[in-house]
Amino acid sequence: MAKKSPLVFIGILFFIFGFVTWLNSTLVPFLKIACELSNFESYFVTFVFYIAYFVFALPSSKIIDRFGYTRSISIGLGVMALGAAFFIPAAYTRFYLFFLTGLFLMGAGLALLQTAANPYAAILGPPETAARRISIMGVCNKFAGVLAPLVLGSVILQGTDSLAHQVSGLPVGHPERVALLDDLAMKCRVPYYFITVSLALLAVFVRVSPLPEISGGGKPGKGHGGHSLLKKPCFWGGVVALFFYVGAEVISVDSLIGYGLDQGVPSSEAKIFPALSMVAFILGYFVGIIGIPKYFSQKTALVLSASGSLAVSLLAILLPGKDSFYILVGLGLTNAMIWPAVWGLALSGLGKETSLGSSLLIMAIVGGALLPLLFGYVVDLAGYRLSYGLLLPCYGIILAYALLVRPGKGTAAAGKEEAAGH
Repeated sequence: MAKKSPLVFIGILFFIFGFVTWLNSTLVPFLKIACELSNFESYFVTFVFYIAYFVFALPSSKIIDRFGYTRSISIGLGVMALGAAFFIPAAYTRFYLFFLTGLFLMGAGLALLQTAANPYAAILGPPETAARRISIMGVCNKFAGVLAPLVLGSVILQGTDSLAHQVSGLPVGHPERVALLDDLAMKCRVPYYFITVSLALLAVFVRVSPLPEISGGGKPGKGHGGHSLLKKPCFWGGVVALFFYVGAEVISVDSLIGYGLDQGVPSSEAKIFPALSMVAFILGYFVGIIGIPKYFSQKTALVLSASGSLAVSLLAILLPGKDSFYILVGLGLTNAMIWPAVWGLALSGLGKETSLGSSLLIMAIVGGALLPLLFGYVVDLAGYRLSYGLLLPCYGIILAYALLVRPGKGTAAAGKEEAAGH
C-alpha cells in the first residue's frame, strides 16, 4: 500500500485539475448575473484563467528546477488556495476584479501543478506500466469535470431564474436590485471557503509528507537551445492546432449553461449539461485508450475527431431552438481524442527538445483565454446560435493539421504523459 500512496495522491491532484478548471462553466453565467455583465465581459472568467497558463508555463519549469517536483506541487497548491481565498472578499463586495484576480491566481497555480504532476505520474513507477497510470489520471481529471458544475451549480445557481426575472424589472442602482444581487454573490462564500481550506491543507500535507522526489531525467545535451524546433513544421502545426482546440473546447463546455438559459431551459436543468459533456468526454477518452494504437493510429483518431467536431458544430448552427443546445453535448465525445492525439503527433521525433516543446504546447492553452472572449463578444452582437460558427474554423484548422502532418519518430510516450493533465 505504501508504494501506491504517491499514485493515490497524484490521482487526487488530477481530480483537482479537472474540478477547478470546469468550475468556470458555472461561474460564467453566475457572475454575468451577479456582477451585471455583458456576455463579452463574463468571458473574462476564462480569459484570466487560461492566460495564466501562457504567462507561467516557462517560469514553472524554472521553479521545478530550483525546488524539485514535490515542493513545486506544494507551492502550486498554495497559490491556488490564495486564489480561492480572493472569492471571499469578492463575494462581500461583488467586485468583479476580485473574482478575476482569484481566477488568475488559481490558473497560475494550476500551470505549475500541471508542469510538475504530469511527469511525476509518468516516472513514479515501472516504465512498462506508465500508460496505465496516465490513463487512470486522465479519468480522475474528467470525472472531476462531471462533478464540478453539478456541485457548484446546485449551490450558486439555485433560484437564479426567478431572481433574474425580478432584477430585470428593477432599474439599475435600485436598492432592492442591489440587495438581490448582493445576496446572490454571497452564495459562493461557502464553496470557496471549503476550496480554500482544502487546497491549503493539501499544500501543507505535500510539504511535510514523505512523498518521493523524482528525477526529471537529467540535463539535455549540447544543442538544446530550441533552434532545431524551427525546422519542425509538425511541431509548430501542433502548437497552432492546440491553440484552436483549447479555445473550442472551452467554448463548447463553458457556454452551455448560458446558452441553455438563453433558450429558456431552467437553470436546474441547464447546469447538468456541462457534466453531460464531461461524461461524453470520458466515453471518448476510453475509446482512445482502447483503440490507439491497436485499432487506429493517433493521426486517424485526430482526423475522425476533428471531422466529427466539425459536423456537430455545423448542426448546432443549423438546428433550431433547443435542438441546437442539446446537440452541443456531442462535442464532448468528438473532442476527447484531439488533445492527446495532437500532443503525440507534435512531440514525435523531438528528442532532446521534448521538454521545451512541451512547455510551448502548454503555452498554446492561451487559446482558452482568447477565443471564448471573442465568442462572448460575438454573442452580444449576433446571439448564441450563430456565434458557434467560430468553432468551424477552429476544427477546420485542426483537421487540416491532421491531414497534412507527417510525424517523426520517437517521443509518442511524451505526448501520452501530457495528455492526462488536461
